Amino acid sequence: MRILVYSPAFLPKIGGLELNTANLADELRREGHEVTVITTTPGSSPDQRYRVVRNPSPVELLRWTRWCDVYHQANVSLRGLWPLLLVRRPWVVSHHSWYCQSDGRITWRDRLKRWLLRFAASSISVSQGVADDLATPSVVIPNAYRDGLFRRLEGVERSEELVFLGRLVSDKGMDLLLDALALLAGEGLRPRLDVIGSGPEAVPLRQQAARLGLTGQVRFLGVRTGEELVEILNRHRILVVPSRYNEPFGIVALEGIACGCVVVGSEGGGLKEAIGPCGDTFRNGDAADLARVLAHRLRHPELDAACLEQGPAHLARHSTSRMAAAYLREMEEAVGRAGR
Repeated sequence: MRILVYSPAFLPKIGGLELNTANLADELRREGHEVTVITTTPGSSPDQRYRVVRNPSPVELLRWTRWCDVYHQANVSLRGLWPLLLVRRPWVVSHHSWYCQSDGRITWRDRLKRWLLRFAASSISVSQGVADDLATPSVVIPNAYRDGLFRRLEGVERSEELVFLGRLVSDKGMDLLLDALALLAGEGLRPRLDVIGSGPEAVPLRQQAARLGLTGQVRFLGVRTGEELVEILNRHRILVVPSRYNEPFGIVALEGIACGCVVVGSEGGGLKEAIGPCGDTFRNGDAADLARVLAHRLRHPELDAACLEQGPAHLARHSTSRMAAAYLREMEEAVGRAGR
């Protein structure tokens, strides 16, 4: 089957949508399908087994639409839909984020995207939370994680306590975690925290840590990737995902679980589905509740074993092969319906 994937956001940009799209394209190509990814993201993605076309002209986009058997969009993109007005192909769309603004407002563009879903041959949500937010039916296919990379390592001592992995932006709630650490200090708990990532809030967060008296307790490690990142995660007990907003899913939770971490994350959206039985949740934006959950985990390390025991079964539902097979079934059924 010839599969066209239209995803404005793609590698080398790193995020849940970008990684899941790359995993899907790679697995579909490995299964013998022809895959072309159309993106507006500049750069390159090395070692890919599929074709990537960056910033195509309208003529090129139309040509690739004629080439494909199925047209898949990672999130509804209005700019990428016009070729389907000229070339009839099954439109399969997956939803990796909310169709609304960061403050919850739904603009006319968001309403239009939601309305257009009634014409999709297949609608796929990455979590039940995302599916519940849509007015039209949507099948839930959870995101996968890079199961060929993230794993438990033998011989690595789990000697560190807390780790944060993500972009240093306000939505990800790193400031909330620092406030929680200050509250824990008032209870006599001073766990070490390693912060992995970069972003526009890096300097303000360092200043906040200093202001709260946490300088010697918090280490900002910058961006870490590949095997180095896997080793760092294997050295920590608890991965904290303190997002202020409702995460549509949360691949980072799966990465932490695969490396043997217990996950503590905010309960809104689809993040709790990614955490599953392998950790605890707290109320979004509530530093006191986050401190309470962390204090319980820090004081009772014996509770970790129950989470770790359930890790393999939980991760099996999020393997790349399982995710790709589910997507492929939706695409094949869409093509079959179009043929009839």
